[in-house]
Amino acid sequence: MVRLYDGGVYLVNGREIVPEHEEAKVRSLTRKEVSREEARKGTIAYNIIKAHNTTEDMEHLKLRFDALTSHDITFVGIIQTAKASGMTEFPIPYVLTNCHNSLCAVGGTINEDDHIFGLSACKKYGGIFVPPHIAVIHQYMRETMAGGGKMILGSDSHTRYGALGTMAVGEGGGELVKQLLRDTYDVAFPGVVGVYLDGRVNPGVGPQDIALAIIGAVFKCGYVKNKVMEFVGPGISAMTTDFRNGIDVMTTETTCWTSIWRTDEDTKSFLALHGREDDYRELNPAEVAYYDGMVYVDLSTVKPMIALPFHPSNTYEIDELNANLEDILRGVEVEALRLSGDKASLSLTDKIVNGKLMVQQGIIAGCAGGNYTNVMEAAHILEGRSCGSDVFNLSVYPSSQPVYMELVKNGAVASLMAAGAALKTAFCGPCFGAGDTPGNNGLSIRHTTRNFPNREGSKPGAGQMSAVALMDARSIAATAANGGILTPADAVADGYEVPKYHFDDTVYRNRIYQGYHAGDKAKELVYGPNIKDWPEMSALTDNILLKVCSKIMDDVTTTDELIPSGETSSYRSNPLGLAEFALSRRDPEYVGRSKAVDKIEKAREAGVCPCEAAPELKEIFDKIRTIPGSEEVKALDTEIGSMIYAVKPGDGSAREQAASCQRVLGGLANIAKEYATKRYRSNVMNWGMIPFQMAEEPDALDVGSYIYVPGIRAALDGDMKNIKAYVIGEEIKELNLYIADMTEDEKKIVKAGCLINYNRIRQ
Repeated sequence: MVRLYDGGVYLVNGREIVPEHEEAKVRSLTRKEVSREEARKGTIAYNIIKAHNTTEDMEHLKLRFDALTSHDITFVGIIQTAKASGMTEFPIPYVLTNCHNSLCAVGGTINEDDHIFGLSACKKYGGIFVPPHIAVIHQYMRETMAGGGKMILGSDSHTRYGALGTMAVGEGGGELVKQLLRDTYDVAFPGVVGVYLDGRVNPGVGPQDIALAIIGAVFKCGYVKNKVMEFVGPGISAMTTDFRNGIDVMTTETTCWTSIWRTDEDTKSFLALHGREDDYRELNPAEVAYYDGMVYVDLSTVKPMIALPFHPSNTYEIDELNANLEDILRGVEVEALRLSGDKASLSLTDKIVNGKLMVQQGIIAGCAGGNYTNVMEAAHILEGRSCGSDVFNLSVYPSSQPVYMELVKNGAVASLMAAGAALKTAFCGPCFGAGDTPGNNGLSIRHTTRNFPNREGSKPGAGQMSAVALMDARSIAATAANGGILTPADAVADGYEVPKYHFDDTVYRNRIYQGYHAGDKAKELVYGPNIKDWPEMSALTDNILLKVCSKIMDDVTTTDELIPSGETSSYRSNPLGLAEFALSRRDPEYVGRSKAVDKIEKAREAGVCPCEAAPELKEIFDKIRTIPGSEEVKALDTEIGSMIYAVKPGDGSAREQAASCQRVLGGLANIAKEYATKRYRSNVMNWGMIPFQMAEEPDALDVGSYIYVPGIRAALDGDMKNIKAYVIGEEIKELNLYIADMTEDEKKIVKAGCLINYNRIRQ
């Protein structure tokens, strides 16, 4: 059972939940007066945030982090941006891992060139370099960097180390650049929602099952959006820290800002095992702590779960799905047809054989699935059994070489291999479509982080579509042991206890470049031919003209749709090359439309009047001059850019390319009903685009229409609550736009045209 409290609650002595409307009960339990404002300071989150805030203002935070981390989809762009902004060294520990593009591109060395660039950057600026296949980003940070009371910033959305007492935040690269320049991460103090874990997990139930139960309850209603999830309650101590890590990393899929957990002796043991007992801090809420909401989870009621395509919140108990296969699967088929734009179809009901669902593939991988405990449990279930010799296949990716080594020593690898599983190295590819793409119309069950459309690597635009359902490693193993018939792990659970883990860091000592505080400024960065500098971007003018180049009316638009993951990421270090893939799976015409607008703007910057570059604009500007106050507007002084309308863009990855690709194609703004995540909105601003919002329906915004926004620089200096804009068509239609809170620095960045420009101005 997962229950969401309506309104705020007090937690007394870490055990007693008191709804805010019963706050008189707090006095009877504590025999003292405690104000709500004082109780807000009783959360674990408040005290960690306070320790990292660089000012006394706890409403408007300016945070500095203890460490940074990036992987090989993001670190080249971050270092290039920081270098262009004046960075001379990495001022805090910065870990560069190579776990997303570990495999070299077919016919070229694009990926390995980026790895070499990363190593050269660590040598020059003083960083920590983790070579390919050694560890996935978040497992390495758990093993070597996370600890009690710390804050870590990563350029990956699943940067979550709350179970170790670290508040970790996944953000776009621009926010890491600010830390590298010794600037701060500026954000309003977030709401804090408690997650009270009670009871004990049943045999056969794993961390992914708990995580999916929570995600299914909170995602759609936005209960924890951009808030801190603070895990409390006695149920925490009924699970190991390795198990907790598997729940914690999935909190990203709730759209929360970060997470933090109560720590205990098992947390201390985990850190001690990894040679870092001094990093342990006992973390508990105060005697009275106030939370803006509470998620109550009775662990004993959670059963093996499945998240069907195409979102981690599309959750069912496996037993519930098996009892209603046809009805539930038909709904997924309808959604698949809509998502593919009728270019491809996905059939799931044809996989019902004798009343049971046959799946074609199983994957256990990455920061969520490849943990020691998960793989050991899966190996136990498969010991002496077979995956069969039919279509179904199973791949297992341990999360780090130390984990792999221990699995070898304990015999788990032999058990999995004998059953027919393929054992592979630490790699995040199955999480984002760079490995193990199923056959057309295939269904893959995965203990990974996401199951967005095409996250498994299929290409609906080319007529190929497959899909992913998320499950726990235990139920994936049970399904594999049953020849691919969907099977919950509680059907085969036998009370198995995972052997104690022994951490051996020999491979880390032998292979990882530890360069913090050892940078050599005389060293040169090593550039491969695909690593390109960011193109020049212009400053914001007083008046702007936007052309609608895409309109997306889906309830949510993911960052994977804005810039696809998978094979496209081979171009991640080439801004213009990668931008060619922007919206390619959702609106293939977008790139051409946006480039046409950018051509006009580039001509304007060179001194050519836009009305000469695009004759259609003469009539547009003639109409603009009929708007009161705009009679003297000059086309040559008006910045022209493309824009996207989306209802709720930005769910998913922290990859800044979702915004930077729009910008390098000439993007100047987005208009949305709301932004799905803070990190995507931050990316938009760091790349000099305006994050407009609009409450009314976008009936007047058609692809190809022009929107004129006068006095935008002055509007950014105002309250931004009512910004007049005009759709210029046969008739002029007025729009009411607004912009949610921005910091003063964010306003300056947008006015400058991007973060790089802003930093150059400051030098």
